[in-house]
Amino acid sequence: MSGHSKWSQIKRKKALTDKKRGQIFSKLSRAITLAARKGADPKTNLELARAMEKARIENVPNENIERAVKKISEKNSNQLEELAIEALASSNIALKIRAITDNRNRTLAEIKKILADFGVKMVQPGSLQWLFGQPPITLQDPAAQEQIEKLFEALDDQDDVEDVVSNLE
Repeated sequence: MSGHSKWSQIKRKKALTDKKRGQIFSKLSRAITLAARKGADPKTNLELARAMEKARIENVPNENIERAVKKISEKNSNQLEELAIEALASSNIALKIRAITDNRNRTLAEIKKILADFGVKMVQPGSLQWLFGQPPITLQDPAAQEQIEKLFEALDDQDDVEDVVSNLE
């Protein structure tokens, strides 16, 4: 009867929620650090103020927010960089992926692998802009819908991916 105790079930659920929460905290901290490049004062830097507000909504501790702002002033800190990746999935579904990373090559390789696993191809930046201007696409095939949802989940689980926008309804 191992694995059937109430404590083991609680422990597993807590581990999953803690992992998700940690990923959210990491993403928000990177966004704050990236925004702090343009100025450490949220009164004059609206991007930083927005990033800090998002972090507060997600209950990120104040000391984590302060640490993320101070990180940019450290001379030996890794420089964060923002990546914009565009990809085209089946049924003309366009994806814009925004990532914040300290290692461009690692993040690109990980995102390329995720996209390749789902049969999605990367395209040149700006080449899919016209797809976002048309009416949104609605998938009729439940299998295709499930596949796209799994892709979004895989991208969301990647630590460096900040957000994913698509022309999917």
